[in-house]
Amino acid sequence: MGVVQVRDEGGLLVLTPDGAPLVTDAAPGLDVLVIEVVGGHLSWSLHSDEALPGAVLDDRVAAQDWLWAVYGETVAVAVADDHPQTLTAEPAQPDLITDLRRLAYAHWVTRWWPASTIDAIPALDHNLLTSELAALTERCEMVAGGADAQVPYGGRARSDDHTSRLDSGTDLTGTADPSLARESGSARTASPTSPASEPTRREGRREDYALAAGGAVATGGLILARGTGGWDWRRCPPGILDASEQAVTWEVSRAAGVSTVRVSVVAAPDCREPIPAHLRPVAYVGAVTGATRLAGQTNTPIPDLPDTGPAVTSGGSDFDAPTRTLAVALRLQGDSWVGHVQLPDGADSVVTVDVFVPGVGPADPPEDESAQRERIRGFARERLTGANGFPRLAAETAAEEGDF
Repeated sequence: MGVVQVRDEGGLLVLTPDGAPLVTDAAPGLDVLVIEVVGGHLSWSLHSDEALPGAVLDDRVAAQDWLWAVYGETVAVAVADDHPQTLTAEPAQPDLITDLRRLAYAHWVTRWWPASTIDAIPALDHNLLTSELAALTERCEMVAGGADAQVPYGGRARSDDHTSRLDSGTDLTGTADPSLARESGSARTASPTSPASEPTRREGRREDYALAAGGAVATGGLILARGTGGWDWRRCPPGILDASEQAVTWEVSRAAGVSTVRVSVVAAPDCREPIPAHLRPVAYVGAVTGATRLAGQTNTPIPDLPDTGPAVTSGGSDFDAPTRTLAVALRLQGDSWVGHVQLPDGADSVVTVDVFVPGVGPADPPEDESAQRERIRGFARERLTGANGFPRLAAETAAEEGDF
């Protein structure tokens, strides 16, 4: 039971337990669980124990088939009568709500699980996830709709995992924001993997991935500066980059009168080739002329970067000098994505290094989300130790036991 507000928002009918996130929120967080259902979307907060979901309905007639089960008859009647009010929800099928939240969580995991060799958070097995998604989807058949009503075929693959995540036409961000889905044409749900493309198990240790992780190409000459940082999870599909805030490292060296910046990004623990060309990450390096000191690595993505303009930094440093942006194509070398670029004449420092997959994620990303990412890492660690309240997925249990 719980209190639910029923209200109209510009033609959409919204049902909200206190504090529940909605897909219509201006900037849905990385920690929002979402599933598409018949007539709309349901959403929960990852960190909340609230069982009742928030709902945004675009077809309240179609939603009548399941509203009574999730919110109770009183709420279903209020929706049918188009009568906004605050009501007490009395779900007719509480077990269905549990399954729906678990289904939403399983979809969230396929997109946002913070797999990291550096942070010792293992990747989850795709086949186990797919099998559980299939079972949960069948149990939630009366409610699930759209892409989330499709039962994965037998827990196995129909296409390459990386490509299928971007080609199924649903939301990349995991927040069911229709505008972002149209913008990227991308999926937040993982497709099963084929026997020919099983994940390659990586045996790397945390200590192998320190500054200049993955062993940046050794260079002669003077090392002018180096830095480390993270990247915006919204701007890269899962299974490509390590999710750590220390995954991105760079250094600037000078030899024979030429300055070069080298970028190295630790690959995701379950990253495997071949990676399609359109999913390979790039690094955008912001080089400044006339700066008196070097800013650290920033996490601010730079969409549609101009060649010159004011420096962009999230480290509190201000530069009045113009900034030149250089694109660095990254290639997978061992367990890292690496690349380098020569700094133009007159550029004597680096103020930003931003790594992302072009065309993925929102064009205007939210402010720095490093604190939210760290909270999600803490959540993942709790899940692996069993400290978190609700039962683990089979893939989580297997990861904790070291099977994958």
